[in-house]
Amino acid sequence: MHIRKLKDLREDHDLSQEQLCSAINYKQQTYSYYETGKRTLPYELLIKLALFYNTSTDYILGLTDNKEPYPREK
Repeated sequence: MHIRKLKDLREDHDLSQEQLCSAINYKQQTYSYYETGKRTLPYELLIKLALFYNTSTDYILGLTDNKEPYPREK
């Protein structure tokens, strides 16, 4: 996983870790471990972050440089 993308996305949205974690209902200390690469990001949080930032999980994982989300199925 591309941990730099997590911090870049958060900073691009002018959010502190505390603000982000409050918005997504997540513990800040735990989240900081993911952002620093000390823990592996769980897929549930990966999906939550992709939805929050309106991007794809592939972008967060560093598999693409395209920030646009994929079309959603109805």
